[in-house]
Amino acid sequence: MAAPVHLVPFDPGLAAHFARLNREWIERFFVLEPADLAVLNDPHAAVIARGGMIYFALLGDEVVGTCAVMPHEPGTLELAKMAVSPSAQGRGVGRLLGEACIAFARTTDAHTLMLHSSSKLGPALHLYETLGFRHAPMPPGVEYARADVHMELALSGA
Repeated sequence: MAAPVHLVPFDPGLAAHFARLNREWIERFFVLEPADLAVLNDPHAAVIARGGMIYFALLGDEVVGTCAVMPHEPGTLELAKMAVSPSAQGRGVGRLLGEACIAFARTTDAHTLMLHSSSKLGPALHLYETLGFRHAPMPPGVEYARADVHMELALSGA
């Protein structure tokens, strides 16, 4: 805990860390799916070029976390691919990433930030709840077999 965690926006030189961190948790709990590979293999095209953002959490020079906000459908963005290295979990890295992604989403014209997750990921679900996300019915056509949780956060100041 000596060095503070700081966040940086997407840089092509960090793209490999986006894939590494996400592969690590997905392969630990699930299997990589085609929708994962589409984003992990080319995050610039899948997220940045479409108007989204990816943040990286650094502890010193080490990339210990990442999270993306990506366009989903008109008026809706998706919080996606949040990953924190096991060595950095419990230090508030996920909260910092989530707050940065929410702040980015609020700068857009979107009215909703949504996410898909799994009921197997209790700590992640708790984090999303504390960030203000609320459980909602699962919409049809979700592209991840592991997803059984749908959550939404209203972006307008209510």
